[in-house]
Amino acid sequence: MQVAILMIHVAIAIALVALILLQQGKGADAGASFGGGASQTVFGSQGSGNFLSRATAVLAAAFFATSLTLAYFASQAGEAPEEAGIPDAELIDQQQNSVPSLDGEGQAMDNTAPVLEESDGE
Repeated sequence: MQVAILMIHVAIAIALVALILLQQGKGADAGASFGGGASQTVFGSQGSGNFLSRATAVLAAAFFATSLTLAYFASQAGEAPEEAGIPDAELIDQQQNSVPSLDGEGQAMDNTAPVLEESDGE
């Protein structure tokens, strides 16, 4: 069911992009995109604006509905798995308690850099 809704969602998205690209801007004449007065006969006497804007509104509503449906399915899919790589709070507290502090209250540490021994064999 979820895969079918996802495929419908993608098809609606493609159709919505195509309809938006077909529409003309506010300043453009109807004859500029369809060649003369042909736009009046193809989409009716009102021109293409009314048909394309209504079709865009219907597709936008369908896109919104499929988006909400997919979001609902995603929220009902389940919780995160136990082994998600996030440590428990108790483990974090144990690690913080075992880390030595920098203020000198902890045990003394040897901070000298190691020295490599020179070999005479070369």
